[in-house]
Order: sequence, then C-alpha cells, then structure tokens
Amino acid sequence: MPPHGRRRLSSPTLVLSLFFLFVSTASAASAVLGIDLGTEYIKSALVKPGIPLEIVLTKDSKRKETAAVAFKPSKSSPPANNFPERIYGGDALALSARFPRDVYPNLKPLLAQQYQKNDYVATYHSRFPEIGILESKTRGSVGFSSTSFPWMEDPFSVEELLAMELKNIKANAIAMAGKGSTIKDAVITIPPFYTAEEKRAVVMAADLAGLRVLSLISDGLAVGLNYATSRNFPNVNDGGKPELHLVYDMGAGSASATILKFQGKTVKDIGKYNKTVQEVQILGSGWDKSLGGDALNQVIVDDMVTNFANTDRIKALGENARGFTKHGRTMAKLWKESERLRQVLSANTETQASFEGLYLDDVNFKYRITRTQFEDLSSRYAAKVKVPITLALESAKLSLADLDSVILHGGAVRTPFVQKELEAIVGNPEKIRTNVNSDEAAVFGAAFKAATLSPSFRVKEIRTGDTPGYASGATWTSDGKDRQQKLFTPTSAIGAEKQVAFKVLEDFPFSLYQQAPGQSGELVDTPVSQVRTKNLTASVKQLEDKFGCAAADISTKFAIRLSPSDGLPEVVRGSVSCEATEKKGGVVDGMKDLFGFGSKKGDQQPLVEDGEDIEASSLSIESDTATTSSPKESATPDPAISDKKSDEKPKEAKKKTQSIYIEFTTEIAGVPQLSTEALERIKERLEAFDASDRSRVRREETLNNLEGFTYKARDLLEDQGFIAASTEKLRTEVEEKFRAASEWLYGDGADASREALKERLDELRGLVDPVQKRKDEAAKRPNAIKSLQEALDQVKVMADVVKQQQEAQSIAAEQASSSASSASLAAGSASSAAESLTTSTDDFADLDDDTYSTSSTTTSTASIPTAPAYSQADLTSLISTRDDVQSWLDSKIAAQDKLSPSDDPVILASELEAKSKELNKVVMDLLQRQMKRASKTPPPPPKKEKTGKKGGKAGKAGKGKVQKSLDIDELFKDMPASEREEIERAMKSIKTEEVPKEEETGMPKGEGKDKVVHEEL
Repeated sequence: MPPHGRRRLSSPTLVLSLFFLFVSTASAASAVLGIDLGTEYIKSALVKPGIPLEIVLTKDSKRKETAAVAFKPSKSSPPANNFPERIYGGDALALSARFPRDVYPNLKPLLAQQYQKNDYVATYHSRFPEIGILESKTRGSVGFSSTSFPWMEDPFSVEELLAMELKNIKANAIAMAGKGSTIKDAVITIPPFYTAEEKRAVVMAADLAGLRVLSLISDGLAVGLNYATSRNFPNVNDGGKPELHLVYDMGAGSASATILKFQGKTVKDIGKYNKTVQEVQILGSGWDKSLGGDALNQVIVDDMVTNFANTDRIKALGENARGFTKHGRTMAKLWKESERLRQVLSANTETQASFEGLYLDDVNFKYRITRTQFEDLSSRYAAKVKVPITLALESAKLSLADLDSVILHGGAVRTPFVQKELEAIVGNPEKIRTNVNSDEAAVFGAAFKAATLSPSFRVKEIRTGDTPGYASGATWTSDGKDRQQKLFTPTSAIGAEKQVAFKVLEDFPFSLYQQAPGQSGELVDTPVSQVRTKNLTASVKQLEDKFGCAAADISTKFAIRLSPSDGLPEVVRGSVSCEATEKKGGVVDGMKDLFGFGSKKGDQQPLVEDGEDIEASSLSIESDTATTSSPKESATPDPAISDKKSDEKPKEAKKKTQSIYIEFTTEIAGVPQLSTEALERIKERLEAFDASDRSRVRREETLNNLEGFTYKARDLLEDQGFIAASTEKLRTEVEEKFRAASEWLYGDGADASREALKERLDELRGLVDPVQKRKDEAAKRPNAIKSLQEALDQVKVMADVVKQQQEAQSIAAEQASSSASSASLAAGSASSAAESLTTSTDDFADLDDDTYSTSSTTTSTASIPTAPAYSQADLTSLISTRDDVQSWLDSKIAAQDKLSPSDDPVILASELEAKSKELNKVVMDLLQRQMKRASKTPPPPPKKEKTGKKGGKAGKAGKGKVQKSLDIDELFKDMPASEREEIERAMKSIKTEEVPKEEETGMPKGEGKDKVVHEEL
C-alpha cells in the first residue's frame, strides 16, 4: 500500500474528479466586462463565449454612454417612499435645461474628494450652480441633495450615483449577452494619478452596482495592452531590442503620458518546453489634472458669459447683470453648447450658436467664434500639453530620442492646437501615431485584461506590469522612537513583494502610507491602512521557553506587497523566528527507538540464537563511522580502531530556524469608510430604485397595450366579420367604452397606476374578446368540418378494405385445407414405392450424394395459412368509432345551425380538429400494423431448376430474388385518389420510422436492400 499522503487515486475516482472539475469550471463560466470609466463618457466591452471583445451598445445603439444620471420629477408632488424615474446617458443630459437640479453629469472628478476647501468642488459648483452639493456628516466628503426626494434624509454620495450609472452599463451588457447570462466581474480603467481613496471609491461604486473588480488598470497600460494584442515584439532572449512607446491620453477631465516597454521573452512552459510571451511594462508616467476637454469647454463658456453680459438687455439689469451665472438653466444651456462648438472647431475654422429665451424669456443671444479666437483663449492650456510628457520622461529616466513613437488616445487630442503642440514637442511628426482607436483602445485593453484574469477564457499570453503612481512605505514606533521605512517607488511593479524586518518583540501597530498630493499639491504621507499584531508577544515567549532563543536572536518580519488588484500596499503574512540548537532524545526520537527506527550507532547489535553461527546470521548495518562487529569480536577491541576513534573530533550541534506565524488585523485608514449600516441603507435604496423602475416599465407596457387596444376598436367596429358576430347593442356599448377609455387616458389616466390601467384594459377585452372568438370560430369552422368529414370517409374506406381482406383470407384458408388433404394422399403412394426399391441392389450405395444435384421431379408442398392481419374486433372497433364521431358531428351541426352568428358557438374548431386526429390515429395504427407484418414476412424459398452443374442456376436462385411487392393500386383500387394518396403518405412515413430500427440490428447492406423493398409495402 502506498505511504500515507501518496496514495494513488483509482481510475473511477480520477474520472469522477475530472468530471466534477469540468462541470464546476463550465458552470463558473460567465461573461466579463471591461469598463473605461471616463469623465464625460463611459464605455464598456463584453467578453463572452461567442462574443469576443464586443462594444456594449446603449439603448440608443450608441457605442458610448454619457456619464450622467437624472431624476425625472413627476408632475405632481411625489408621495413618501415613491422614487422618480431615472434617466441615463444623453437622455439625462437633455433634461439639464429643464431640470438642472436633478441632472448629475461628470461626477468622476468628485470621487473621494473632501467638501471643504476643494478646488474640484468649487469648479463643479460653478459649472452646475443649481445642483445641491453639500458635505457628508460622517465622512466630510461630497454629497448631493435632490428636490425630488424631500422626505429623504440621507444625501446621495458620489459613489452611489456612479453605481447607478454602472448598473445601467451592466444591464445593457446583460441584454447584449442574451437571456440567462450573468455578469459579475469587471476590469475598470483609472488615471495613473488616482490615490488610494479614489481607487477605493471606484471599487465601492462597482460593488454597489453588483460588479466584482478583478483589477484596476491605468489608462495608458490599457491602451498599450490593446496595442499588443495584434503585434509581436522583438525577443530579448535572442538579442532583440525592446520597443519604447509613449501613450498620450487626453480626455475630458485630465491629460496623462505613459511610457511603455514592449518586448517578447522566452519563458519556461509546462514540462521541458519553452514558450514566447509578450510583455508590456510601464516605465514612467506623468499627468496634468487641469488639462482636458472640460477645461477647454470652460474657455468657451467664459467667453460666452462675457459676451452675453455685455448685451444691452443684460446691462440694463445693473447689479444683477451677473446673476445669470448662478441660474441653472442658463448655465446648462451654455455648457451643453460649448461642447458642440469645440468639436465643430476641430474640423472648421469658425462656428456659431443661437439661444432663444436665454435667462429671460424675451432675450435672444447669438454667439460666434473662430478657431483662431479659440486658440488665443486657450493659450495657457497649450503650454501645459508638454507637462505630462516631461514628467513621464523624468520618471522613466529617458529622453524623447529613446522613444519609437507617440500613440494618441482620448477625444481631446483631436483639438488642432493640441496636435500642433505635440508635433513641436516630439520634433518628428512621423513619430506621432494614430494606429489605435483613440476612443475605444482603452476599453478593449480592459476587456482583454478581464478575459486574462477570468478562468473562463484562454487568450494570448501578454504579461503586464502596472505601477502604483506614488511611493509608499511603513511607519511604526520602536523603543519610544518613530520609525519610517520607504518600501516602494512610484515606478515599482504592482505585485512586487518585500520582506520588512521590525526590531519589535511585543505586539505593536504599524501603518502603511502613500505619498499622495494634498490640498496644496505637495506630497504628504497619507495613511492607507493600519496593521496590528495579535500574538507577537506570546510567540516570542514561546521561542524563548521552548527553543531557548535569546531576545537578541529573535527576528520579526512581515511580507508586504503592492496589491495586484489596486496597487495599494498590503501585508501578506508575518512571522517571528530565531536559530536554535536542535535537541535530541525527545519524544519523537524515543518512539523511533521503540519501533526500531532510531540510530544504529553505538551498542546496537544483531540478535542470534544459542549455538547459531554468528557470521552467518549477523546483518550488515551501515554506520557513519564503521560496520558493527559481532559480539565475539567486540570483546577484544582492535587497537587501530581505538586509535581512529580517539582522533575523531566531536560533531557540532545542528541549528535549525524556528518560526511562528504572526496573526494580525488590518483596518483601512484615511477618509472614514461608510459603516455597515450605511452601506446596507444605500443598497436597500438602490434596490428600491430598481424595483420602482421595474414597476414603471410594467406600467408603461400596460399603458401602451391599452392605447393600442383603443385604436384597434375603431377598426373592429368597421370589420364585417366583427359586425356579423355581434349585436347592435353590443357594438354601441363597445364604442362608448372605448371612447371613454380614450378620453380617460389623456386626462386622469395619464398618471394612473398600473392596476387602474389593467382594470380598464380587462374591461374592454371582456367586451371584445367573445366577439372576436365568435368571428374566428365562424371563419375556421367550415374547413374544420370538411377535414373531419374526410377523415370519416377514410375510416369507411379502411373498414371496407379490412372486410375484403378477411373474406380473401377465409377463401385462402379453404383452398389450403383441400391442398393439404391431396398432398397427404400423394405422400402415401410415394412411401410404398420407396419400400419396393430398397430390396434392389445398388452398386453405388457407398458413394456420397451430390449436394449440388437436384431431383428431376419437383415435390409440391402444401402452403401453410398465415394468421389474418386484422381481427373481427379491429373491424368492430373501426366501425364503432366512425359511427360515434359521425353521430357527434351530426348533432353538433344541427345545434349550430339553430344559432345566429352573434351567439356563442356550440362546436369549436379545436374540437373538430381533435376528432379528426382521433380518426386519423385509428387508421394509421391499423396501417402501421400491416406494414410491420409485411416487413417481417420471410421471402418464399427459390424454385429449383433441373441442372446438375455445380454453381448453376440453382445456385443463383437464392440471390436477388425478392418477394413480389404488394400492389397498392390493386389493394385499394376502390378507394378515391385523394384517400389513396393520404394512405401512401402515411405508409411512407411508417417506412421512414422502420428503416433505422432495422439498421440498428447490424444487418448487412445486401440484406438491408431486400428489407427496404418489403417495407415499401
């Protein structure tokens, strides 16, 4: 039996294990999402078996969704606990001019931002002045209040509103993936400058949306990953030179530059094989948070505000001339139009905008701007274009000459002056590449990363190396002094791990921090997490007492790494250890000696029986010094051996490292996290929103059905079939009900509940459906009666055929009986003649008979009568069934003829069809029985011919001879042509069903042909 821990699995166990592993893997397979979380737009790509890297379309079939959510207020004041309709994307942004207080666009810059003294909060408030921004009481972060929820005490957090947008993205992806699909995992892009707080805010929003973040990936690396999916790079193992590219990403909120190294590399594969993988690593990154499309839009807005304030109508307001900058509808119109103007100027030299009723109902405003004017207004931002590139080169310690190309990404890079500045910075316009999709490269890279991390997909192996963006380290207190150690740099690879030694022997806390920019922009040590040991003191005491370790020799270490999911420092494990002398003679050694597994040195000798030859019975026992001698030889020691033992030096005691794992707890530091109760309240509120949305969708469906039904009534009242199936009184009632329902829909019914709408719809259907049913029955009834009558005629024909076969079978039986009596007389005469011949002498009696020769006379045998195909009971049942159905049909037709078209029918088309199927089944059963019997009847034996030649005609008589097919025309000659065709079709269907059954028996192909011929009967 194999030793414990190395037992082999039996074959059935192994097969079952592999089966369950396959089933669990297959069941775990699901779709994954890649999400490019932008300031102005959110894009997502789906990866699903059968759908590789496909952009998720919005409900309007657009490839990107505007990052906005709106609450559409109801016409009347909402009751308590009633949630308004949520609108997403471009539809939400279109409501900003009507409901500026309930539209929340471009929320990304506010993630994890503190409310007090924050430039981002001030900028957002100036752009959207009527949005209710307030401070969260528990966290000090940004919150939102809405007039649509006067009864709601808790404000909306940025994470909660962002979770609504992500839920909308997830719903679109599930609709695209198909019914029954599940989407739980996602990879989300983030800017390279995101701090720990901002990363946690993104993860929280995804969690509230029901998404598990497999990993966060920086924008530049996502673009580079997409760039590498369709390319192979020089192999550094073969002397190839890595490619260096800079990804310049300028979106709506910020601009960043990321330097990437692309290379191929040969690594060890499974077994003795090697494989080549592609690697994409970040060498350095830089950014400018104030440079982006929103900043350029703000330039146009400021110019429009200046021009509008200088109009005569606004100047007349005096001190309130600038009051429109705090008017939500006015600023929403200006902000929306600035985006369009900037995009038009990217392709045109000038453009203009017109506003009617801007701020005041009687004020119209026209604005015109040229590309030259726009570039002059944006001159301060043109100088900032090179800032991210300079910082990235400094971080990577490279120069522009080292780069192979500059890859552009983001919508704002299409701005003409931005491209001019980039060409001037790079120096060589050919280095600027547009060989990636500037809108979708990042989302495709994120989706590819998600597929790589998911166990459900197998993709091209591309290894990525992201960076944290900020330095990080640890701080603690030891011997009454504050200690600090820097662990990772801004360009350290995410996933890297370090062993950190702490000269502490008692339980203590320490903090992990990140050097992130503060309110003033300078780098400060921001706490990330707080770690506290639990058993360090007890473990040190155990090392001292049990292993005799000195305090000076005890070492405390922790393994700290950059988390592969978010790049934040985290403690993986901890241990306290020392080197101690290994003790002997313990309990384990005693047990080994007891069972004979101990040391074989010293006085251990083999046992012998009395009088037994010691040399023959002694065993050779290996030792580190010499072979043990027999007892007799050991009585007189050898001097040479004694001298050798005296020269040996005593061995030093072995030392072994004794280690004990440290238990610890980790708490998130920095901005206070939401409590468990607060998270539960947010989740419950989101669930209530979802339930309200589902209820609203069902109400709208009912409303649409009711409106469509009212329009349908107008056509029904003019339909001749409907008129024939209804009375004048009923039509008058229907017309009045439908007119009242139509008026109610455009009045009080516009805001009616789903239950009230459904009640109206059921009332109208209760009037129309019976008439519609009578109309349909009247149209179907003639054909159904005709089909049933044809089935009755077929049954009658089948009954006649059965009768004819029974009569023919009776005649054949009588003829067989007379032939049998004649054959018995002939057999008696033949036996008498044979007895007389046996007395003669036969000179050839000893010769064997020729098996191939045949007699010159043919012996006639009486044919054996076969059992009849149909019994008298079959005939009786056939006739009885036909008579019952015929009687039922006659009574129903007579009752129906007494009714008017407006009365409910007594005979339904479905009943007629059921009776027809019943009769057809009876006929088909009888035909199928006959066909099966014919297929099983063996062919008659071949007739023997007079020949004595071996292999002659007699030998061939048994091959290829097939029983003559039964002539259908002869069998059913009295049947009408239509009925005979019906029976032929039924017989063909029976043949189709029978052929596979015969093939399953393994019949040779030659015999199968004969079988098919019989089945054609």
